[in-house]
Amino acid sequence: MLIQTEATPNPNTLKFLPGQPVVSGPPRDFKSPQEAEGASPLARKLFELDGVNGVFLGSDFISVSKTEEADWALLKPAILGAVMEHYLSGEPILEGDAAEAKEFYDEKDAEIVSRIKEVLDTRVRPAVAQDGGDITFQGYRDGVVYLQMVGACSGCPSATATLKQGVENLLRHFVPQVQEVQQV
Repeated sequence: MLIQTEATPNPNTLKFLPGQPVVSGPPRDFKSPQEAEGASPLARKLFELDGVNGVFLGSDFISVSKTEEADWALLKPAILGAVMEHYLSGEPILEGDAAEAKEFYDEKDAEIVSRIKEVLDTRVRPAVAQDGGDITFQGYRDGVVYLQMVGACSGCPSATATLKQGVENLLRHFVPQVQEVQQV
């Protein structure tokens, strides 16, 4: 099994590509071992490694975030070993119910929300996934779109600029009702 590794714009996050599907549904973001408990055997194994403080599971990649003190030279081989061992074990990536976050918006705005999601799914999320992260829709109210940045995007130094200058401008162009984008 060959696992490729890619840098992300976040210096504390690396993207691992196992060459196989990771999750088939919505991406999953684990910020602590407690969040991974009962949800992902792979994420639990990665959190057992000293220095890992975040695991993001995308459709075909795994982004792992480290603490400031941890050294990639020591941590990267351990992560590669844990991922390879997990795939070879045959254990599932996710287990139990994959609960999705509740979205909020007024039903009268359903058409606007549908267009917002379409722009996010076709123009924003594929680009962000290349950097090892994702942007998820959380809600819409009074012209304001609420998004959550996860994976490598969470805590990335350029995340705010991406959200405000990139995503906000794109949404305002394609969905004129959008006035602003807020991170949750």
